[in-house]
Amino acid sequence: MVNDRQSLDLTTFARAQKGGGVEWRFSPAPVPYPDAVTAMETRATAIADGKAAELVWLLEHPPLYTSGTSGKEGDLLDPRFPLFTTGRGGQVTYHGPGQRVAYVMLDLKRRRPDVRAYVAGLEEWIIRTLAAFNVRGERREDRVGVWVRRPDKGAGYEDKIAAIGVRLRRWVSFHGIAINVEPELSHFSAIVPCGVVDPRYGVTSLVDLGLPMTIEDVDVALRQAFEEVFGATAAHLPEATA
Repeated sequence: MVNDRQSLDLTTFARAQKGGGVEWRFSPAPVPYPDAVTAMETRATAIADGKAAELVWLLEHPPLYTSGTSGKEGDLLDPRFPLFTTGRGGQVTYHGPGQRVAYVMLDLKRRRPDVRAYVAGLEEWIIRTLAAFNVRGERREDRVGVWVRRPDKGAGYEDKIAAIGVRLRRWVSFHGIAINVEPELSHFSAIVPCGVVDPRYGVTSLVDLGLPMTIEDVDVALRQAFEEVFGATAAHLPEATA
């Protein structure tokens, strides 16, 4: 199947930013999921009202599951951690320590009001980030997220290494992406990850692929790749609510 998203012109997202670029923030301690959602919604409203700059917020969550707008009742197989129903797109996924979550709040009305192209931009951001570690991430038309081929497991086997789930309000994005750096992969066994049941498709991480990378290593690559796809970022800001 031809992947139409491959041919999208993503350069229209990269534009000069007033005030020195998109703000870039991180939280060193795990952030409770409800607190993160409240902060994102508040910031998205402020961006839409022209009262705040666009923002990328890097964080980790304590172990938990989230169910998006396409989530199904049977997707949670073992309620070993709290489950939060959320307004992002997609089905059920896991968040926890060792996974770099990046919540992205961009004003697409000023950039490019095209949801399909925006998701392709997020995929490209992840793919370029992984390329910094010589990992070939690939998009799939029939499966959400970014995948890596696993010929070591058998022909046709692929593992998801990054998830995507977005929501728009007044054309401002929030939620975003999650890259598996070194999470506890067994925690994914308690769910049907993003509704994928085919046994050929699993979940992996950079460390699982034999790459002993840290969250900090990934942050550096994320920022460089973000600027290539979405444009300039401002000075790195410390712990802050969104």
